Amino acid sequence: MARYGMLINTKKCIGCYACRVACQRQNDLLPTEDFIRYEEREIGAYPNVRVETVPLQCMHCEDAPCVKVCPTGASQKMADGTVQIDKSKCIGCQFCAMACPYGVRYLNQEERVVEKCTLCEQRISQGELPQCVAQCGARARFFGDLEQGVDGFEAPAHPSELSCGYDDMQATRVTLKDYVEPYTENDIHHLADAGNEPKLMYLMREGRKWRE
Repeated sequence: MARYGMLINTKKCIGCYACRVACQRQNDLLPTEDFIRYEEREIGAYPNVRVETVPLQCMHCEDAPCVKVCPTGASQKMADGTVQIDKSKCIGCQFCAMACPYGVRYLNQEERVVEKCTLCEQRISQGELPQCVAQCGARARFFGDLEQGVDGFEAPAHPSELSCGYDDMQATRVTLKDYVEPYTENDIHHLADAGNEPKLMYLMREGRKWRE
């Protein structure tokens, strides 16, 4: 059984919000609703300053606090490593949202159920990439099986490297190892671990860490 994960290359992310818009369209969210949000910080010293963008979404934690506090079993840790919500069991108590260390759950006011990133379970079950990965123009997002290692995480090939249309581009994959500059394990980081073991990873150069 695969255990899914995602890695975001912060050096490539330009904060264009394409991943968030793609996610909103995929999940029929309103413009004011999102499963992906951004944090930014300045890197360097004047006059050599740039902004580093870090997208935040569900970390699909190994030991998810949201699952522990859910009184109805609506929040579940699946065999594939993702954390999902059974809306038929959700009573909208928001205990899970309060327990989340990263604040990435929200209450759907109309349905009165809590929602979050699902890693596009309906797409990955068919061998497709999550929509945020598929639509990242900067190729900052890679998705794959943690059991196989992050080197093999995939993204669509960049259109500049192909003489083909959109569909062919989506069907042609590149791997993290072959696409980005050489990296080591020291370049791969997680958000601060509160005992929950977050699984979403960030490729951050020069030993920089986020919230640690």
